[in-house]
Amino acid sequence: MQKVYPTVSEALAGLLRDGMTIMSGGFGLCGIPQALIEGVRLSGVRDLTVISNNAGVDGIGLGTLLETRQVSKMISSYVGENKLFAEQYLSGELELEFNPQGTLAERIRAGGAGIPAFFTKTGVGTIIAEGKPVQEFDGEMYVMERRLVADISLVHAWQGDHEGNLVYRKTARNFNPMMATAGKVTIAEVEELVETGKIHPDHVHTPGIFVSRLVHVPEPVKHIEKRTTRPRVEETV
Repeated sequence: MQKVYPTVSEALAGLLRDGMTIMSGGFGLCGIPQALIEGVRLSGVRDLTVISNNAGVDGIGLGTLLETRQVSKMISSYVGENKLFAEQYLSGELELEFNPQGTLAERIRAGGAGIPAFFTKTGVGTIIAEGKPVQEFDGEMYVMERRLVADISLVHAWQGDHEGNLVYRKTARNFNPMMATAGKVTIAEVEELVETGKIHPDHVHTPGIFVSRLVHVPEPVKHIEKRTTRPRVEETV
């Protein structure tokens, strides 16, 4: 089975449609599948439900899909750095399903593991628990959360081989690994594409069985969400 596609548009071909659910990896701007997100934008599909920790920042990452009004619902844990995200939510233009960050991660992991639901203490007694089953275990109350799965998952990896085995680098190993397991179809953009067998089995973070398609995106632009600097102190001899 040929998993490597020559372009982003070819990797996405036949998969995108209006009203679908997309998982998008990354945290802030770290490890986001920027090229694949741009491919979704250029396709023009609309009324999307996007599952992601946040929506990038204005004009970068998922922020570009908000600008074009292609997203109708976000399932996220953080609005923070994206002004347009907040504006669309507060105006009622964008539906938002808020999740505690750990709960969001576990809902995605459960989706990939075939677990339909689980109980957690996080959110008990708050609006997070409204309308959800609450049950006592060992004298403590827990709220039930449902798994999350997506029609497609878009992930960014540092390295991948022709069989779809993936390695993430440092902080980019955030939501990407679990999202790669929770999509009905997973598409990965990789910075380095190597021949099968070049990645040591112990170094594989996502086995290729979870990945349907890959596209090689060498030397991607890596945006800095917040740049903090301080004056350089000159040393005196």
